[in-house]
Amino acid sequence: MELLDLGQLALDDRPFDAFLSQICDRFGFDHAAYAAYAGSNQGERQIHGYVTYPDAWKRHYAECGFQNIDPTLITAGRSIAPVDWRRLEHERHYVTVFEAARDFGIGDRGVTIPVRGPYGDVGLLSVTKDCALPQWDDLVPAIMGDLQSAAVHLHDSVMRSHAVSRALRHPALSTREVEILQWTAAGKSQQDIGDILGISYRTVEVHLRSARSKLFALTTPQAVARAVGLGFVTPL
Repeated sequence: MELLDLGQLALDDRPFDAFLSQICDRFGFDHAAYAAYAGSNQGERQIHGYVTYPDAWKRHYAECGFQNIDPTLITAGRSIAPVDWRRLEHERHYVTVFEAARDFGIGDRGVTIPVRGPYGDVGLLSVTKDCALPQWDDLVPAIMGDLQSAAVHLHDSVMRSHAVSRALRHPALSTREVEILQWTAAGKSQQDIGDILGISYRTVEVHLRSARSKLFALTTPQAVARAVGLGFVTPL
C-alpha cells in the first residue's frame, strides 16, 4: 500500500490539521492519527493519513513500510467497532511496530475507531495517551461517543476534500429521509416528527432505518452527523 501524508497538502486543503490537535487538547491525548483508504484490494490501496506524531517517527514509519503491517491499520481496518490496542498484542507485527514507536516516545496505550463510508472507503481515527491503565480505562468509555462522532466528521470532511473522493457520488437519500434527518438534527423525537409530518412514528423509523443503511451509519446520531457532513442536513 502506498502511504500519502495529508500533512503535506496546502493549509486550505486540510482543515483536519487543527481538528486532530483539538481532539488531543480537549480530551488530554498525547497524539491523534487519521488514516483512510478506498477499495478492497489491499495491494492497490492508497493510504491517506495525517498524524500529530513527531516528524522523525513519520519518516521512519514510511521508510520501514509499516503501513503494510501496522495492526492499528490492518486489523482495526477490518473491524466495525473501536479497537483498544491491547487487543492487538498477539498480532504478528505488533512488537515490530510498537517497539520501534517506543524509540520515538510513542506508547502503546491507544484506541482506533473505524468509520465505514458509503463507497467502500474506510477511515481510522486513533488516539494515544501515556498513562496508567486504570486512568485509561476510566477515560475512554466516558468519551467514546464523542470520539466516534469526531471520527465520522473527520472522515467525511477528508473524503469530501480529497481528490480520490471527488469522483464518488453522494448516497441517494429520498426527500422524506432528508426531511426526517433534519427534524432529528433539530432534536425532535420520532413521535414528534410523525406528528409534524402527519405519519406514524413507525413510518418515521422505517425512513430512519433506510437512511442509516444508505449512509452506512450504525446509529441515528451517526447518520445525522454524516448527513450534515455531506450537506444533506443543516446543523441547528
